[in-house]
Amino acid sequence: MTPCKSGGGWSRSLALCASIALSACSTTPPSAVPAIAARTAHPAFELEGRLSANDEHRSVSGPFDWRHTPLHDQWTAYSPLGQILAELHATPSGAELTLADGQRLGAASVAELLPALIGIDLPFAQLPGWVQAVPDGSAEVRHTDGQGRPALVFDRGWRIDYTEYQDPAPGALPRRIDISRGEARIRLIIDRWSPQP
Repeated sequence: MTPCKSGGGWSRSLALCASIALSACSTTPPSAVPAIAARTAHPAFELEGRLSANDEHRSVSGPFDWRHTPLHDQWTAYSPLGQILAELHATPSGAELTLADGQRLGAASVAELLPALIGIDLPFAQLPGWVQAVPDGSAEVRHTDGQGRPALVFDRGWRIDYTEYQDPAPGALPRRIDISRGEARIRLIIDRWSPQP
């Protein structure tokens, strides 16, 4: 770029520089903001599905059930043959994980026990919104699908891909979700949703 010259033609040079700057701004396309359909998270729900999770150290997979309310979470993990492998219960006062052999682990929050269940440290407080495709205000919706539903979201360093919804309606709940960060990969396939009022 040729610098603006000073001297007798200062006013003309200033006007020329301003004109160049304005024309440069006018040719810069605005950032595309995806149109997002209005969605409301259910405060309570039950779901049944399948989970696979892996990182460089561990891999787990199998069916699971999750019952969520604002004051209670119950997560049951099953083997591929349907045997209960672990049950996780959480309330505002604490959380407990019971393993198939009867061993019990306690913690102040469910987030502390989730790695023992699936091998990956997820931000559990965000998970109810993530699985419903209703991320909170700190998340960035990068892409939407043809119905205006979130297709790609970034939240707290995590990438959440919504690759399939239960049906074509704008308010439909997700069926397939891929969550990743670094080497950590989680896939959720939700076979049955039961939203609660």
